[in-house]
Amino acid sequence: MENSNLRRIILEDGTSYVGSGFGSMSEKKLELVFNTSMVGYQEILSDPSYTDQAVVMTYPIIGNYGINDEDNETKVPSIGALIVRDYAPEPSNFRCTQTLSEYMEKYDIVGVQGVDTREITRKIRNYGSCKVLITSPDVTPEQGVEILKNWDFAHDQVSRVSTKEVVTYDPTKIPEDGKTFHVVAVDCGMKLNIVRCMNELGIKVTVVPWNTDIKKVEELNPDGVFLSNGPGDPTDVVPTIELVKALHGKYPVFGICLGHQILSLSYGAQTYKLKFGHRGGNHPVKNVITDKIEVTSQNHSFAVKDSSMEGTGLETTHINMLDNTIEGVCHRGDRAFSIQYHPESAPGPQDSKYLFAQFIEVMKGGNLYA
Repeated sequence: MENSNLRRIILEDGTSYVGSGFGSMSEKKLELVFNTSMVGYQEILSDPSYTDQAVVMTYPIIGNYGINDEDNETKVPSIGALIVRDYAPEPSNFRCTQTLSEYMEKYDIVGVQGVDTREITRKIRNYGSCKVLITSPDVTPEQGVEILKNWDFAHDQVSRVSTKEVVTYDPTKIPEDGKTFHVVAVDCGMKLNIVRCMNELGIKVTVVPWNTDIKKVEELNPDGVFLSNGPGDPTDVVPTIELVKALHGKYPVFGICLGHQILSLSYGAQTYKLKFGHRGGNHPVKNVITDKIEVTSQNHSFAVKDSSMEGTGLETTHINMLDNTIEGVCHRGDRAFSIQYHPESAPGPQDSKYLFAQFIEVMKGGNLYA
């Protein structure tokens, strides 16, 4: 490794690692998390939910199939950094349009390779998600700790990644019965594959900013409202929570990830930050209504507090089999439901795509989880 290419990773407790840089060579102050997926680094990089985070990939070889133009989850990624064991600079993939490093350099995403990602992952697992500085090797661990002491996580991620204008995506397929639907999607950092999944089922999707009010939603006259995934603490997204309160009982509502937390907060439940979150494509979740297990794709730091559910009118529909955290809720009377994981996962398990079909059934007038 050339000295000019060295990068130092400094955790807030002073732990330090030195590796080789790729992508952007910027200095970054971020939140350190890990992801256990074996594939899908492009979707991870382009998922707005990773805004201001440095993601450690537990799978060792990253970059081997490059980047293609079709699988991005957003047009401008906002992740901060990617930390890997071995970066593959020469991808082999007929769909590849650029290398991972070229993509990361274009969007100012820092890369570090050649460090022990197993050790860093264990550190996060035992200590919890933490602040991290990725910088020049000339910066000492002691200096890094002082820099991180004077920095804190932002609370404006959703406003930064949400659309600034109303955008409509027409259906790409028409159902056999010819029945199409119109959904207003509140964009808190939405993955594009969510739109693709709904378009393929005959749903016209109108994407609106995170701080849209009830009057604008009513003007659009939707059949249902969707609450998207996104980054950060759900309690920071007050305008969206207030919108969902105003939506109660007026339209069928479906929320994913941050949208699940926002829906729960709107009914009076509470959220809390997990020690190190859930990120990966292999998390088992139990549907407590059907008693079936789904293997799911996940990416979240916060969860709905079980003890806060009483008196909200919400019913727990799904639980995480690893730690028993809430993974889904519904309000049957208001035709509202949400899940913490990602049924649109790409790549990832397809066990949970039935939830989009359920949304359609509810918009048709059917009952939730009937």
